[in-house]
Amino acid sequence: MRKLEMIIDDLNSGKEVKQLLQNNFKLSSRLITKLKNTNGIKLNGESVTVRKVVAVGDVLELILPDAQSQNVIPIEMPLDILYEDEDILVVNKPFDMPVHPSMNNYDNTLGNAVMFHYKDIPFTYRPVNRLDRDTTGVVIIARSAYSAAELSKQLQNGTYKKTYICVTDGVPNPAIGRIDAPIKREQESVIKRIVSNDGKEAITNYKVLEENGKNALVEVKPITGRTHQIRVHFSYIGCPLKNDFLYGKQENDDIFMLHCKSVEFRHPVTKEKMTVVAPNPSYMKIV
Repeated sequence: MRKLEMIIDDLNSGKEVKQLLQNNFKLSSRLITKLKNTNGIKLNGESVTVRKVVAVGDVLELILPDAQSQNVIPIEMPLDILYEDEDILVVNKPFDMPVHPSMNNYDNTLGNAVMFHYKDIPFTYRPVNRLDRDTTGVVIIARSAYSAAELSKQLQNGTYKKTYICVTDGVPNPAIGRIDAPIKREQESVIKRIVSNDGKEAITNYKVLEENGKNALVEVKPITGRTHQIRVHFSYIGCPLKNDFLYGKQENDDIFMLHCKSVEFRHPVTKEKMTVVAPNPSYMKIV
């Protein structure tokens, strides 16, 4: 159970608790209601209503409620932890692991591994960013509803920035560029996306790091976050990701070549600027 604390200063003296929750903590109405219903708002150790007026030196404490995810079974599996504190968990997701349980994938997901990691405490599984099953790299899991909400705001306003590494079939030209092509779901397909003038805006910046005339190692920075955006965009310019079974060509069951290398964000509680890096897989190279 996470606790957040604020010591009231001259600037905030005389305000109602509700103002502080909305303006200082930036809590949603939904989370404020949940705190009210669980007696999670305390002033100097005593439960108070949101109408309580604070004074200099008062200590406002929020006790963030949590509950166990009922639909994600804890299962012991290796978990490559890149960073962990009481607000977030950052892991390096391996190849061939879904982020969420789904049909025919109930016990082989990142969610199962994370739930086992927190098996001894009430914990709700809240991944902030999501990767395809065969994409490797950085995934951030929020450890409270507050952290999830704060990081989701960053996803929406563009301060949550992801950098990927991929290997392409073909060499993108120019070597440094931007792909600006709207994307929508292909008609009658649940999974596949296509570039279409009536799609949603999708922008991808890239830089070729190495190339051998046939393949390229490319650094990719998506500006928007459409489903399969990187895969669709590189297929669109004639350089699909190597071994992309959906938008390119897979050879000999070789491993899919897309890795989320790093994520830049502000810590949801401390507001510190952070960058978490997942080392490139050994196979992520051109030969």
